[in-house]
Amino acid sequence: MNQHDYPDCEWVDFKLLETFVYQCLCKSGVPEADAAIVTDVLIESDKRGIDSHGIGRLKPIYIDRIDQGILKPVTKITMIKETPSTAVLDGNNGMGHVISKKAMQMAVEKAQKQGLGMVVVRNSTHYGIAGYYATMATDADMIGVTGTNARPSIAPTHGVENMLGTNPLVFGIPTDEPFPFVIDCATSVSQRGKIEMYARLGKSLPPGWVIGKDGKTRTDTEEVLRHLKQGIVALSPLGGIGEENGGYKGYGYATVVEVLSAALQNGSYLKALNGVDKDGKKIPYPLGHFFLAINIENFISPSLFKKIAGSIMRDLRQSEKVPGEERIYTAGEKEYETWIYRRKHGCPIPKPLQVVITSLKERWQLQLDFPWE
Repeated sequence: MNQHDYPDCEWVDFKLLETFVYQCLCKSGVPEADAAIVTDVLIESDKRGIDSHGIGRLKPIYIDRIDQGILKPVTKITMIKETPSTAVLDGNNGMGHVISKKAMQMAVEKAQKQGLGMVVVRNSTHYGIAGYYATMATDADMIGVTGTNARPSIAPTHGVENMLGTNPLVFGIPTDEPFPFVIDCATSVSQRGKIEMYARLGKSLPPGWVIGKDGKTRTDTEEVLRHLKQGIVALSPLGGIGEENGGYKGYGYATVVEVLSAALQNGSYLKALNGVDKDGKKIPYPLGHFFLAINIENFISPSLFKKIAGSIMRDLRQSEKVPGEERIYTAGEKEYETWIYRRKHGCPIPKPLQVVITSLKERWQLQLDFPWE
């Protein structure tokens, strides 16, 4: 990785970006403590190189929705039901990051006492990168599992209608290496945030990411983004269009996440997450999440577990490679190496995002200086 991998980008120090995001959220009415949580989740995404879920989503997913009245800047969490090892929370359409951090903290605390802790949430909102919450568990020497449903965008196998969200099923596993194993990905081939990133870079989509009403793939990025909102196109499940390459597997896992994000908490699902009422008026996206923490100490010593898990990762990376390929990676490794690089060089901000950042800065007259100004 080097700066030449990001043409037409300005590299910005993370401290400056954190200050900017924090101030924007506070100006939008988010309480200071909550703004700090949201900022941490968003910037953590950029630190790991998951640019599809970082600062680029500040305006369209959070600021704009607060402005529209469909996302509450002040988060009130209601306890619906609780046992020693489980809980059901209602987020009341507040900030998903705040709700989710509280939920995983509860799951970890319950696992410390009971061995397992699971907390489910209804009426939440977009919670950023799911891996953030899985690593809350790995930091406590636990296995973390989380998932969330989302507004419909995936078509079922042999279908063309967007029914399921991108619904990530995420695992975090501690190892004896400097970074945990974290598999954080959608159950679709790609997701809306990555398509938005392609649009900012002016790139066409790879074939197989998106399916049109005619059952054929679409690669026209800007048009795809418009048509996703209109329900004219849909994302393909992991494995791709049809069954030949296992698309039914991604469809199945997306359905598992949908059930665990709605049925346990009596929450909303499928088309009820479209964000519009019967008259087409914008309404909240009442998302559901689940968080599971597994206390390793209840099974085996954490140090031995991490040694075995680390050995598995090293054996995988040292296995025979495809001719011409230099490395085999394990999940979480690229993100760790990206952070090693970016903590020295900063975060790459493409020109379209520079315009957005400048507009927010001017809106609230923030006293910050960015390198493109």
